[in-house]
Amino acid sequence: MSTSISQEEYESFRRFLEEACGITLGDNKQYLIASRLGSLLSEYKISSLHVLIGRLKNERRSELYERIVDAMTTNETLWFRDAFPFEILRQVILPELTKARAPGTRFWSAACSSGQEPYSISMVIDEFQRANPGVLANNVQIIATDLSPSMLELARAGSYDVAAMARGVSDERRRLFFTERFGRWQLNDDVRRRVTFSEHNLQLGFEPLGKFQVIFCRNVLIYFSADLKRSILARFAAALQPGGYLFLGAAEAITGYSDAFEMLRLPQGIVYRLKRAPARPASG
Repeated sequence: MSTSISQEEYESFRRFLEEACGITLGDNKQYLIASRLGSLLSEYKISSLHVLIGRLKNERRSELYERIVDAMTTNETLWFRDAFPFEILRQVILPELTKARAPGTRFWSAACSSGQEPYSISMVIDEFQRANPGVLANNVQIIATDLSPSMLELARAGSYDVAAMARGVSDERRRLFFTERFGRWQLNDDVRRRVTFSEHNLQLGFEPLGKFQVIFCRNVLIYFSADLKRSILARFAAALQPGGYLFLGAAEAITGYSDAFEMLRLPQGIVYRLKRAPARPASG
């Protein structure tokens, strides 16, 4: 691909990317496109961004389409990222759910990438159950979704190389939850079986996923337009049980985008809780 990208080509690709996955590229990001797509377009013998856009219009959901979206999607992830959401989960939310004695407890890891976030949630649940025998038994489900088929394939395998394991997994958790096999680390079945992976685009409806007590959607909204942020937050509110919790990234906020949540400033960090509907006045 030529390193020279015209403004017309750039605007056309920006429109394609936003329609495909909701990501909004800022101005003057031609270098980002060239760096992420250069080798891929050489592989497909595509000479320019103009030629690529023409092919993508005629090859929706093709292998090329999926690989282009995959390459442009940021898949930065690590275990127990930022730490505080998992401490809030352990110290506040799981004890609250235990007291509520709900018949089923459901978590959603949106934009789960290669699986570190939902598996981190599962490990915290496992540790909580070990410390509190008999609680939340056999009724915990973690739904993990992502736009990228290749990331979901890696996540389902639950097998990680040394570099991935060096990013947030303590030695104690490595011994407790992983088994080394042929230079890779395989996650134990007890942690994996709580998690169900599926492909999902956050631009689409959430109704088929059901209701949740907790949603993690971290470091994702920052890539979306203001209108799409409002739409997604409204649908998160509809997907949460009353009083349910929403975790966003450390640099993300909902001010100006949604009034359905209250921000809780806890000692561990910030989490958003769905506001409960006001009680209806008694009739008569």
